[in-house]
Amino acid sequence: MAKSQLEENYKIHIRPALQKELSKKNLMEVPQISKIVLNVGAKDAVNDSRILDKIMAVVERIASQRPIKRAARKSIAGFKLREGMLIGVMVTLRDYAMYEFLYKLIHLALPNMKDFQGISVQFDGRGNYNLGIKDWTIFPEIRSSADELSYGCNITIHTTAETDKEGFALLKKLGMPFKEQL
Repeated sequence: MAKSQLEENYKIHIRPALQKELSKKNLMEVPQISKIVLNVGAKDAVNDSRILDKIMAVVERIASQRPIKRAARKSIAGFKLREGMLIGVMVTLRDYAMYEFLYKLIHLALPNMKDFQGISVQFDGRGNYNLGIKDWTIFPEIRSSADELSYGCNITIHTTAETDKEGFALLKKLGMPFKEQL
């Protein structure tokens, strides 16, 4: 099976350095990325369900994997939303696709953001990282035009880290451009 450049770099250079830095006795205790989840919600899909098909096509280009449609879990009258209505798409990336997407995110997409100064540290308390992107046109696969709709997306990087400090150390070594220290 093919390995991405980032995955090989992790296994050869980053993992031994993290083992030393985090003072782990066993190499298998060193944190690693388990999956990456992309999630795009579209409030416009309440009125027009065809929008989700367009969003699915764009997310498929970004992630190189077919996403699934997500339904609302509960009804909210103020948003004219009923339980079971399709309102978003998500895709879970693992293995090769996960490392390729992470490489593309770190080296191509994030530097494409307007006035990019680094990303904030937003861990969930268990070593997982959440990143909200306001405009998906930062990805190189997307050609923006004035007539196309642009959505934001949430990217969740799930790690095997036990603490936020370990998760931060892992992502920092992988090249994630944080603007402050944890």
